[in-house]
Amino acid sequence: MSDNKIYSGSTQLTQISPNALIRVQDSAGFGVVDSSKVYLIDGIIDMTGVSVEIPAGGINIIGYTFDTSKLVSSDNSYDMFYSAVGGSGNVLANNVAFEASGTGSQVFNLTSATGFDAFEFTTVNFNNCTKIGTIDNYRQGLETGTGRFGGTPSLELVGSWLGGYFIDSSIVRSLTDGAYSLYEAGAGFVMNSRFRSNQNIDLPASASFFDFSSSNFVNPSTVQLDGCIVSRNGVFDAEDANYTPNLLNTDLVSQWGNNNGIKNTFVSGKATLTTEVQTTINTVGVFETLAGTFTETDLAHFDSPVTGQLRHLGNNPREFTVIADFIIDGGSNDVVDLKLVKYDDSASQNVDIFTQRRQVNSLVGSRDVSFFNIVTNIELDQNDYVFWEVANETDTTNVTAELDSYFIVNPR
Repeated sequence: MSDNKIYSGSTQLTQISPNALIRVQDSAGFGVVDSSKVYLIDGIIDMTGVSVEIPAGGINIIGYTFDTSKLVSSDNSYDMFYSAVGGSGNVLANNVAFEASGTGSQVFNLTSATGFDAFEFTTVNFNNCTKIGTIDNYRQGLETGTGRFGGTPSLELVGSWLGGYFIDSSIVRSLTDGAYSLYEAGAGFVMNSRFRSNQNIDLPASASFFDFSSSNFVNPSTVQLDGCIVSRNGVFDAEDANYTPNLLNTDLVSQWGNNNGIKNTFVSGKATLTTEVQTTINTVGVFETLAGTFTETDLAHFDSPVTGQLRHLGNNPREFTVIADFIIDGGSNDVVDLKLVKYDDSASQNVDIFTQRRQVNSLVGSRDVSFFNIVTNIELDQNDYVFWEVANETDTTNVTAELDSYFIVNPR
């Protein structure tokens, strides 16, 4: 290896000026951290008795591989890295491993100096850690190719994060059992962007994936689990409520899809007529709100402010399909129109979406009904809702929607 070329990882070649490189071969190698330098972890370094203060300028750490470049300590009540007075800057690590296995110990105890700093790791393992760390008021976090092996490797997010936390790829295996979460909501934790993960996780009996709740996220659909594989002691059980004890797949902040072993989010709502109520027709050809009591089910990012309405609470997706099946009792041979109406919240007005016309069939006996089968597309922004209106184009004979008539709103 030449003096100015450092191999970091199996395939990556990083050009580093000798003047920008500090080679760490023992625990004293960090000294007073110089944020303009890159710290190369050259070997398995015993950090016993040494904690490293990270200044406002941050720290850059690289290694050869996470098997050959490690920082290790078994000290109790120990922070391997901690913030200077006034906070720390960016913390960036590549191709290294960390181990802080002592009781009450953690790898990182950091507060951002500015609220705009990053906490980012590429090809990094956390081995037998009692806790990965406590990270306060950072702007964003990123993991690419990380591993958590052994220990109880929780990461506590504290304060207001203006950005998000993105796990691009990560694996979790062979953890010690306990009542902890891999990601924990600390004091005052609020994330203004997204938490996104596609992790491959096997948890012990009592541990959780994360303990976040809806109040920790500002925007809808920003807890994004996409392509996760989650098991407990090798067993898959999507009904395991302790994976995410304070958050459901149907909650407004949840957007979970393509997962194995954990539930997915299906944004939708269904309303079924459970009590018949006659709709009074006051004027020929004039629409009235369809009467009746509806029961709502399968609501995810939807609610029903008034019976017969389905309201979109989220902002993604916004393209939907409405599927409806109504039977409407009316006057024999009368012509009846059934209309889907959207309330546009941004414009504070109703918008006609789709109307279907049917003639009431003159059947044997007193039951004269018309059949409506509707499939139509619609855009629903946040707080828009849909409902139904009906008109008699023939006369003022009243009409009644029959039991088990229903409509569904699904993403396109």
